[in-house]
Amino acid sequence: MATETKQYTWDDLRTDEAKSKDGLLMLINGKVYAISKFLDEHPGGDEVLFGEAGRDATEAFEDVGHSDEAREILAKYYVGEGPDGTAKGAAGAKAPRDAAGGKASESSGGFTYLLPLAFIAAYFAYKFYAAKESS
Repeated sequence: MATETKQYTWDDLRTDEAKSKDGLLMLINGKVYAISKFLDEHPGGDEVLFGEAGRDATEAFEDVGHSDEAREILAKYYVGEGPDGTAKGAAGAKAPRDAAGGKASESSGGFTYLLPLAFIAAYFAYKFYAAKESS
């Protein structure tokens, strides 16, 4: 007899219990994992895991480059499927961010690097001309 897979909603993943030490749920590649028992073993510490609670942690999980062994360990904690549209590669797989966890616009990336470079260039230009004036 087949057991039915639990379907989680964003509301399920954002409850206080789902973000707590005793009931921590993590959404990765459209699957939900109950990882409370793994908190003390996680090499990156539990802060990283709590930081991704209540949102789609797929990007953070993949960016770290977890090993096959880490993926096998993760599979042991599988408890159900995530909200519709969160499966790996699905359009709209990103979790809506709440106000406290919002991300900066990705289109501002170039400006983010140019502004500090402009300040550095202005500083050195000032120092160059100030040194030239004093000699």
